[in-house]
Amino acid sequence: MSAPSSIRLAAALLLLAVTLRAETEHPFGADSQIQPGVPRGQVTQFSWTSKVFPGTVRDYWVYVPAQYRQEKPACVMVFQDGGGYIGTNGQWRVPVVFDNLIHQKAMPVTIGIFINPGVLPSSDTNALPRYNRSFEYDALGDRYARFLLEEILPEVGRQYNLSPDPNDRAICGSSSGAIAAWTVAWERPDAFRRVYSTIGTFVGLRGGNQYPVLIRKTEPKPIRVFLQDGSNDQNIYGGNWWIANQDMLSALEFAGYDVNHAWGDGGHSGRHGGPILPEVLRWLWRDHPQPIKRPTNSRQPVMEVLIPGEEWQLLGEGYKFTEGPAVNAAGELYFVDIPNSRIHKVGADGRVGVFVADCGKASGLVFGPDGRLYGCSGTTKKIYAWDSAGKETVIAEGIDSNDLTLNRHGWIYVTEPSEKRLWLIKPGVDGGETQKQIVDTGITRPNGLCFSPDQSLLMVADTFGQFVWSFQVQADGTLAQKEPFHDLHIVDGRTDSGADGLKVDTQGRLYVASSAGIQICDQAGRVIGIIPKPQNAWLANLAFAGHDFDQLVVTCGDKVYRRKVKAKGVLPFQMPVKPPAPRL
Repeated sequence: MSAPSSIRLAAALLLLAVTLRAETEHPFGADSQIQPGVPRGQVTQFSWTSKVFPGTVRDYWVYVPAQYRQEKPACVMVFQDGGGYIGTNGQWRVPVVFDNLIHQKAMPVTIGIFINPGVLPSSDTNALPRYNRSFEYDALGDRYARFLLEEILPEVGRQYNLSPDPNDRAICGSSSGAIAAWTVAWERPDAFRRVYSTIGTFVGLRGGNQYPVLIRKTEPKPIRVFLQDGSNDQNIYGGNWWIANQDMLSALEFAGYDVNHAWGDGGHSGRHGGPILPEVLRWLWRDHPQPIKRPTNSRQPVMEVLIPGEEWQLLGEGYKFTEGPAVNAAGELYFVDIPNSRIHKVGADGRVGVFVADCGKASGLVFGPDGRLYGCSGTTKKIYAWDSAGKETVIAEGIDSNDLTLNRHGWIYVTEPSEKRLWLIKPGVDGGETQKQIVDTGITRPNGLCFSPDQSLLMVADTFGQFVWSFQVQADGTLAQKEPFHDLHIVDGRTDSGADGLKVDTQGRLYVASSAGIQICDQAGRVIGIIPKPQNAWLANLAFAGHDFDQLVVTCGDKVYRRKVKAKGVLPFQMPVKPPAPRL
């Protein structure tokens, strides 16, 4: 080896040694040591073959505290990479910490579930198994949450009495296991609400780098979270762990979450996160059994729309598939149950009754300036109008339509997804002939549509795409200056936004019913807020109802929900409203 090479190697080794020496030592405290007189729980090992992750096998362990009694539901805490947490003198020592803190009543009686990632066994001795850790842990979406809720917790619950209360459930992980823990609570706050994340992988391995943005935009969820990381954590192709965790903290604080953190100078290990476990658990479980509530804040744009304390209320259920919410000048709501071919009206007393018993399986509905309810049906390929008594008139035929809107002139715009077309229909006046023409082609699956409050622009959702398209409306009703303008978020695992119904408010904000929930866009085309769906079903459409048009109504699967908001909707048949200019 040449002298310069030797010098460079020595310098590198010296730098490594200095770096290692620079990492602060975190000694284990008394709560991480076996203490005399403290009852000790038992840890039992099991194995599991999954269906959510087909064919994968894994070991898992269950810790049961000495204080557990079958007649009283126990709290639950789940650990990813479970085998690394169950030792009594390793980096984590969870059974010892649980023993001590439960004995001190610093945390409730809690059953620990320690789960290893799955492995798909190889087909023969010359083949490798498929290692599922990154797929299960780093991915966004609800798959891992379903694995816990549909497989592991029911299996453990066959032997032990586990509390179903989300306030009684915590989840912990390190690195990829940490983002998995956060994702479970994020996707299912109805099931888990306490999270401990150490050296969390909130970077671009499988989309985790999106979380800080989603947290800032999405209505806050009832989650309490503790973050740990060190300034010497890894910095590789997927991102910088140290910066990513600080970004997570900043986003959580911005959105008003109950969040705490411990930053150090360590690397990608548990040498910091393990010794502080007792104090983290004290913080996570403080004030239990008081429930963890949804955060309130005034910094998020979504909170300019939402009212703290106002939640989704069930308006109607028992339908097959709800769609087409439409509101008249009095703020009264109508919607359709497509498979049953019925249009329903919500009365002033909140009761739902049948308005039209057979509407030809109409999907889209909208009120016109003449007070009639207009609808379109892909089944009959007709455009209808119903008067206040429910009497039907056919306006046009021959369009395999999905949704429609109209303007103050009574001109009707209709989407035809199967043909990738947009139609303009001008009903005949005083017995004159109805005119119809194609005004756009080429959107992959045109669906919901609505005007800007001033009716100068027409927005059209593309269910199979990423964007809501914007057109400038010409004096004769034709469309020009087409742009893929509003950039939507896409749910992990999907290739499309699922954009469906559209509505606007007096401030010019566009509300998009999508797979990710209600995405709220500003006039510049940016998503500034996301309201989660009220249930896990297709979010078909939305409307602003009520006397002041400040009740946000959604048709979601077999149900209809409403929620009082600060925003006020704009009806297309009324006089145009010029909204304030956007911030660019």
